[in-house]
Amino acid sequence: MPVTLIDPDGLPAIDAYRQVSVATGSTTVYVAGQVAWDADGITVGIGDLAAQVERCYLNVATALAGAGASFDDVVKLTVYVVDWTPDKMPLLMDGIARASAALGAVPRPPATLIGVAALDIPEHLAEVEATAVVA
Repeated sequence: MPVTLIDPDGLPAIDAYRQVSVATGSTTVYVAGQVAWDADGITVGIGDLAAQVERCYLNVATALAGAGASFDDVVKLTVYVVDWTPDKMPLLMDGIARASAALGAVPRPPATLIGVAALDIPEHLAEVEATAVVA
């Protein structure tokens, strides 16, 4: 595997992600922000943050697979959530857990969570982008 995820001494271990990824592969894959659209462009889970986060992660997995990669190759995720407040964390984590169960993997690369005022269309509550490195 070209990616090793670590929590160096002196930094807190965070359950949702690792603090650092070390990539040794030769091809970098950049996945555009994925929203809660199905393959036909229909929004999944309108009004349901957990369902939308799950779909975003599944769409990232589909995009990665199209480039010959998987979540094992991801070195960085950025998650955007509309009108973010800390009380939404359980919904975010539920969506990630559901995606993990569906994928049979637990994506825990370094991640950044950014609260935003809005996304591309009003129905979208979350967007997830990824960077991966493959051998």
